[in-house]
Amino acid sequence: MANINISCIAIIGKQNNPLYIKNFNPSHADLKYHYIAHTSCDVMEERAAMKAQDMYLGVLFSMEDLSVYGYMTNTKIKFITVLTVPDVIIKDLDMKNIFRRIHAAYVSHASNPFYEIDSQKMIKSKKFEQEIEAIGRGRALEGGNRNSLTATGA
Repeated sequence: MANINISCIAIIGKQNNPLYIKNFNPSHADLKYHYIAHTSCDVMEERAAMKAQDMYLGVLFSMEDLSVYGYMTNTKIKFITVLTVPDVIIKDLDMKNIFRRIHAAYVSHASNPFYEIDSQKMIKSKKFEQEIEAIGRGRALEGGNRNSLTATGA
């Protein structure tokens, strides 16, 4: 059992506009994660065309000490999770569970009658922020500790 640290969670809109970007790694600048999120958009659209049925797109690319994972909804909302690369194998099932939780938090937020779905504004909701914070810090997962998620190493 090894720890997997989430460095960033990003949500990108239909027109590739950032809706939400949360940096969990203070040693990297927010701008770096904006760059990674936008770089991921093209890769995600290519992969989504090949995997029409599955919203989970897997590892998009690795960069320095980071691995970037993607998930695209049927409505073309993109979820990106950046992990600090551990020395363990990360199971797709673990990542799918993380993305399902992010998706559920987004759906809950988008269900608010005052939220404009096609708005290009950044998401500014305390409840949404708390849900993403819990996912990013590993508190939303059963058996997870405060700072990381767990996966089985090889």
